[in-house]
Amino acid sequence: MSAPHAVISGASIAGLSAAWWLRHTGWQVTVVERAPAFRDGGQNVDVRGVAKQVLERMGLTEAVRAANTTETGTVLVDTDGRVTATLPEGPDGATAELEVLRGDLARTVLDALPDGVTLVFGERITDVDDTVPDRVTVTTDRGRVVRADLLVVAEGVRSTTRALVFDHPGDVDERDLGVTMAFGTIPRTDSDDRRWRWYNAVGGRQVHLRPDPYDTTRAILAWAGDDDGVTGADRERMQERLEERFADAGWESRRVLDGFATSDDVYVDRLTQVRMPVWRRGRVAVVGDAAWCVTPMGGGGASLALTSGYVLAASVAGRSSDRDALDRALAAFDDWMRPLVDDVQGIPRGIVRFAYPRTRLGLALRHVADKVLLEGPLQGLAAKATRVAETDRELPPVPAA
Repeated sequence: MSAPHAVISGASIAGLSAAWWLRHTGWQVTVVERAPAFRDGGQNVDVRGVAKQVLERMGLTEAVRAANTTETGTVLVDTDGRVTATLPEGPDGATAELEVLRGDLARTVLDALPDGVTLVFGERITDVDDTVPDRVTVTTDRGRVVRADLLVVAEGVRSTTRALVFDHPGDVDERDLGVTMAFGTIPRTDSDDRRWRWYNAVGGRQVHLRPDPYDTTRAILAWAGDDDGVTGADRERMQERLEERFADAGWESRRVLDGFATSDDVYVDRLTQVRMPVWRRGRVAVVGDAAWCVTPMGGGGASLALTSGYVLAASVAGRSSDRDALDRALAAFDDWMRPLVDDVQGIPRGIVRFAYPRTRLGLALRHVADKVLLEGPLQGLAAKATRVAETDRELPPVPAA
């Protein structure tokens, strides 16, 4: 009897984790990625909670530790760069023990993929046929036709493959959080240290500087409110809008703007949560940001992505031939992952207004709240609020092939 076959759309953390674990349990795997080559780069992500167990079972903990961003902690600063508050440290702190760039984490999993995983770059899925009970057939924009037992959609927030299958009203709820972020890499200077430095300015603006292991600095410009037409704009238009928004923001905003003007990896994202009542339909499952994007405000997206590949493989092992059995397996995957996702997606009401104060009074009140929450008797409570996954939850068993 031939091995079951899975097609995975998307070659980032969720898709590569699913590929690793499905292959580990005996599946033949084809990964289809629309980018012409593997996408390195990206901003900080971390591995926390139950995802650390997944990484350990993959034998990749030390490899990820070696790729650490070198970040040692997180501080809030004022316009002169003086530290006004220090965020909690330790396993529940803003800077995790396993803090790594998105591309470096994905690359670590990619390099560890076993034989039996086929990677197809530069193609995207344009059609999904799940009308035949014993298989799902996908077609790419280059005419490639692949018949499989399972399709795993592991794309981003605005997944086009997800839209081919989950096309009914209520299937996908995309929630705009009212925050826009511009990310990029800028030159490192002598003023940079190994801390994540976080600055708030009036007008609902933030500037972030974070160290990386490549002697450069990862920068973020973030703001609440209208996106100023930045999302989807060309490079020149984007830079103009960022200049208009941040020219008077203070601290290191001028440096970041100048760095973005010449950086080759700047991108903008309008923070959007994805919520789906069901992550499966027939022989199709959705994982990662395509299924439950939690955004940087929720945190924990990389840990959920890594964990989802493991739990999916554990759920569907030995259940590929019969559609009803596969449906029950995918329901079990949903049941196991749902509490973790719901916990992270539960962003408190009013958090955007608190995190992005618009007025000088609001900013002053924010500074007082930071002192109370981060350096007072409530520090322990603040640390617990950063947890992204239960550390004491038992992972389901994954049978080896």
